[in-house]
Amino acid sequence: MVSVTIKDVAKRANVAPSTVSRVISDSPKISERTKRKVRKVMEEMGYHLNYNARVLVQRSTKTIGIVMKNSASQSLHNPFVPEVIRGISSSCRQLDYSINLTTGESEEAIFEDVVKMVQGKRVDGLIVLYSKKDDKVVPYLKENGIPFVVVGKPMTGSSTIMSVDNDNIQAAQEVTEYLIGLGHKRIAYIGQESEFQFAKDRLNGYLAAMQEHDLKPDEDYYLKSFHFDREKGKQVVEKLMALPEPPTGLIVTDDINAMIVLLVLQEMDIKVPDEVSVVGFNNTIVSTLSSPALTSVDTQTYQLGHESARSLIELINDPGMFKKSVIIPTVLEIRESCAPCKEVIEPLTEIR
Repeated sequence: MVSVTIKDVAKRANVAPSTVSRVISDSPKISERTKRKVRKVMEEMGYHLNYNARVLVQRSTKTIGIVMKNSASQSLHNPFVPEVIRGISSSCRQLDYSINLTTGESEEAIFEDVVKMVQGKRVDGLIVLYSKKDDKVVPYLKENGIPFVVVGKPMTGSSTIMSVDNDNIQAAQEVTEYLIGLGHKRIAYIGQESEFQFAKDRLNGYLAAMQEHDLKPDEDYYLKSFHFDREKGKQVVEKLMALPEPPTGLIVTDDINAMIVLLVLQEMDIKVPDEVSVVGFNNTIVSTLSSPALTSVDTQTYQLGHESARSLIELINDPGMFKKSVIIPTVLEIRESCAPCKEVIEPLTEIR
């Protein structure tokens, strides 16, 4: 099948090829009547826009790159990522942009994807879905002057990086205060990879709330590197519940991990919420499907994505604009996985 070119369209529409190019770029110099005529011919002839040609004409791809923190296969298993991409897609659709995802299976491969996007001029800007210590992507984008937005709190140089995030310290403080308000004093924290900024902030928020109430958990009570793994989850929960004074409250900084925790507790015949209260983060669809339904911190994932794309497109259109930081508020969604602590114990100043 022979592809239809701009020259073919121009000949059929009886206009110059430059007029067809201007119609493609929606130039205000071309009348609406001519645009309608040319677009009708393009449709009749089955002309499909050559995006490389549009780059040359417009110097714009109308495409945003999305950089995931893990491989696509791993990231897309976490309901947080599809939901944040849904928010990004919504903004892009409204503003006539497409998206391009990294597909690398390793940190180095993801970085190579980014380099190819930038050097191949495949995208106008990028959204980085994480903020991570020793990351190579953000410094590379800064050095090359590429518009980008970070979903998360930048590790360094926040005044020169546009970002969209939650106040994760405050969110973790509030959920810890909620459990303390239910009478729980032995509260454990199960976190994620400590090199990610959101994980550090949530741990610090938990510790701050505990300290404010003179509750000083031993380090056995906060685990910083829990991954999406059933066997690892079993080891973590069994270790916590085997402590001389096991926790009566568990804060798990992701709904998927919290689901693993609920399953392991069920296998151990530990009743939730009668014996242990459990709270997750992100308020993804799995939080309503678990048994019992999971209390979870709604990070408004969709809104994180929607605002990050909107902010990036603003930056693409005005590269000199002020690099703003947008904070999306969180809301605690209370469900059946939490209940008042039934133990009658003296206030603890230290857990051994």
